[in-house]
Amino acid sequence: MSSAPPWDVRRLPGADGRVFLVTGGNAGIGYFVAEQLSATGATVVLGCRDPGRAEAALASIRGRVPGSRVRAVRMDLADLSSLGAVVESLGVERLDAVVHNAGVALDDPPRVETGDGNELMFGTNHLGHFALTRWLMPLLSAAPAARVVTMGSFAAKSERLDLDDLQSRKDYRPKRAYGRSKLAQMYFGVELDRRLRAVGSTVASVVVHPGGALDSLTPSRPLVHVRTAGARLSAAPASLLLQGKHAGAWSAVRAVLDPAVRGGQLWGPRVFGLRGEPRREPVWSHLADPLVPARLWDASCDLTGIGSSAVPGWPGLRAAGVAERAPGK
Repeated sequence: MSSAPPWDVRRLPGADGRVFLVTGGNAGIGYFVAEQLSATGATVVLGCRDPGRAEAALASIRGRVPGSRVRAVRMDLADLSSLGAVVESLGVERLDAVVHNAGVALDDPPRVETGDGNELMFGTNHLGHFALTRWLMPLLSAAPAARVVTMGSFAAKSERLDLDDLQSRKDYRPKRAYGRSKLAQMYFGVELDRRLRAVGSTVASVVVHPGGALDSLTPSRPLVHVRTAGARLSAAPASLLLQGKHAGAWSAVRAVLDPAVRGGQLWGPRVFGLRGEPRREPVWSHLADPLVPARLWDASCDLTGIGSSAVPGWPGLRAAGVAERAPGK
C-alpha cells in the first residue's frame, strides 16, 4: 500500500523551484489553474493573448496569494509563426510542466479562419498547442520529469473526428467544431505520450477534463470574474451535477503536481465525470484507438509545417506498432 497521503485539493504539495506555464491563464479554468499552482511556491507563467486581461489576472493572483511568483508572456496560439519567439521570451532554462488550457469557442456561424488559413477553433485549440509543444520540448526535456497536461472537454466524449475534414469546410457547425477541436487536443495528448515512451523521454503527457464547469457556479475574482447574487441563486439546482471553474481546474492541477499521476492517463471529476475531486478514469474507447491519433499527428505536422526532427526531443518518429497510412486514407 502507498504511504502517500490522500490527495487534498485544498492542501497542495509544495513546488518551490519549479516552473509551470498555463496557456489561457488569464480567465476561466486557466485562471484558477494558475492561481492554485501559484500557492505551491512555483513560478507560474500565464500565456495570454490580451495584455490587459493578463495584468488583471496577475493582480488578482498576487492579491490572493501573497509572495506568489507569477508573470505573463504574450501568446497567440492562432499565430503559429509567433510561437518560437514566445518560447524564447519565457527566459527559463527548463520547464517542469505546461498546461494546455487556452481555447476559443464560437457560438454562431460563420466559419472563421486564422491567418494561417486554419479553422479558428481547430487552429487555436489543437494546432496551436501542437506547435507550442514542439517549441517547448527542449525546455521540458531539460527538467527531471516534466509534464504536458492537456485540458480536454467532456463535450469531446460524444464527438468523432472526420479525418477528411479536420477544418470543418464541408459542414460547419460551431458546437460540433468546438467539440472536435477539443477531441483533437485529447488525441494529441494520448499520442504524444505514446511517442515519448517510444523514444525513452523523461517527459510525460497527461490528458484531463474539467467536467461540467459553469461561470454561474464559479466564485468571484473581481478583476477577472464577477458572479452576481442572481446568477448564484439561479445556478443552485445545477450544483447537484455540475461545478464552478475553480473546481474544473482541480484535475489539471493534480496532473501537474501529483507524483502518482502517470503519462497516458486520463483524469477528470469523481462524480459522473462532471463534478467533484479529481480521479483517474478509464481512457475513453475512441481515445484508445492508436490509428486515429497517429493519422491526426501526421496531418498536424503537415498543417503546422513541423518536421520529425525540427527540434531536439520532439518525438516525430512514428509510434511502434502503428501502421503507415496517410491522413484521410
